[in-house]
Amino acid sequence: MCPFTDYSILNPAGAGNRAGVTEATVLVIDDDPSMHDILSVLGQQHGFGIQFAEDGLDGVRLAESSDVDLILLDLSLPGLTGFDVCRRLRGAGVEVPIIMVSASSDPVDVVVGLEIGADDYITKPFEVRELAARINAKLRRQRTSQSQVRPGRLKFPGLIVDVGRHEVLRDGRPVTLTPTEFDLLALLSASPGRVISRSEMIQKVWGQGADLDLRSVDAHVYRLRRKIEPEGPRPTYIHAVPGIGYRFERRGLNERLAKAQDGGVEESTAPVANGT
Repeated sequence: MCPFTDYSILNPAGAGNRAGVTEATVLVIDDDPSMHDILSVLGQQHGFGIQFAEDGLDGVRLAESSDVDLILLDLSLPGLTGFDVCRRLRGAGVEVPIIMVSASSDPVDVVVGLEIGADDYITKPFEVRELAARINAKLRRQRTSQSQVRPGRLKFPGLIVDVGRHEVLRDGRPVTLTPTEFDLLALLSASPGRVISRSEMIQKVWGQGADLDLRSVDAHVYRLRRKIEPEGPRPTYIHAVPGIGYRFERRGLNERLAKAQDGGVEESTAPVANGT
């Protein structure tokens, strides 16, 4: 089955390099020749370089040894499956965005992919414009994260979110998060106590117009919770608000803040943001 439904975008009249993300490299781990052909042209038009790997082991090797900005990962690969590749890369500390590509639209595959560290999931056949938009959105966010000075160190009891250094510490120990997980945590922790809807999370983390199922947000939050929550299934920081979204709040934090105002608890227990 051809993974695309629209080839017209690949040869527009007078096409040249389009304005957009530049100086970025996308690693395509896929053994489908049509993907190679389409992505080569797409990269030229949108201003990003392409590297190819035709099996899972080669993909892992290139991802770990090359300076890539995004990985487009097919699930059906010779050697290692896409799931295995994703697990190995996240386990090895590779944190660049990963977009999974699959002919399967099974919700279980989508959730599993997101739970093991993928940032997005797109099903074949798909529109080339949609794929280009998703790649560009991830690359723009990646470039902004790397180049923009974002001061701020959010401190909570047992948890530090250092936005400037893109670092998270739980009980003084570093926590490895994917770019999407970090952006979700930064968004939620920047406004403790405020309920943030899933729609707002999609808009601010994945970008305006992102076509993301609300259940995918839940899958990302579930994975984030597993990494930062000290008491497993009992949420301490990220609390679900049924039918709306999520709220970041250290359990008992409001009581601590109230006592701090009365002089009963040191102010260091309250979340603070500063430029260090």
